[in-house]
Amino acid sequence: MMLGSFYALMAGCLGSAASLSAKLTLGADYFLEMCQVSAFPTQSVSSACHWSKRKCLQLHIPLRLLCVGLMFACNAAMWTFFSKALHACSSSASATVTSTAANFISSAILGKMIFGESHALQWWLGIALTLCGLLMLHGSTPQPHHDTKDD
Repeated sequence: MMLGSFYALMAGCLGSAASLSAKLTLGADYFLEMCQVSAFPTQSVSSACHWSKRKCLQLHIPLRLLCVGLMFACNAAMWTFFSKALHACSSSASATVTSTAANFISSAILGKMIFGESHALQWWLGIALTLCGLLMLHGSTPQPHHDTKDD
């Protein structure tokens, strides 16, 4: 059971890493801004010379391509760990609940670390309600189905 929980936690964290890679790939010019700011920490981005901007643009494209590769690799690893979690856990609901919780929480942490995002109390309450609903689904026991036939 513990191994299944570990696999589900890994699947959730890898899912959020894949989402982060996709956001870096398809999102705003995060890499370009980061490159320009790190190249000239004491100057404004607008006062940077044209040569450095061209170098940053050349670095920007390979970094996006690297993120595409990371997105596919993280997705493949996530599905591998999730299928292992489904096999190792006693029920598919426990693997799903654990993976979903890990995904939500690690997405919030990565968003704060990488993009400086902050989540309001309402966001955390929504996540808590979602996880409570998943736990309720997990905790409910299926009722045996009685087939009544009139002969």
